[in-house]
Amino acid sequence: MKKLLFMIMCAFAMSTSLYARELITFTVSIDDNSPVGNGQPKSPTDPPTVYIEDYTLTFENYHPAYVLVLKDENGIVVYTTVVNSTQTQVVLPSTLSGDYEIELIMGYWKFIGCVGL
Repeated sequence: MKKLLFMIMCAFAMSTSLYARELITFTVSIDDNSPVGNGQPKSPTDPPTVYIEDYTLTFENYHPAYVLVLKDENGIVVYTTVVNSTQTQVVLPSTLSGDYEIELIMGYWKFIGCVGL
């Protein structure tokens, strides 16, 4: 079921692409490994604004630090890096091709989207 939802999200994201620079749509969730308790806010935070063009991710100027994770359609991690709050661009490896799930992790918040390379 998770793979089917992932593939539908990817197909929708690719079919709505009109320009070379594409906005990545993220869903928001709480990391399952985070501690349970009163420390978590009740409402989700806004997802980041990130664009992709070829193999370059462009972040809005002011953003928090993230851990960026790319997973293939089998859920296997193929790339991971830290995006500092001062970085506005991240170049992904050109050896990757296909559809990937992108995760941006900030504390216990996880932003999940889909990219095609």
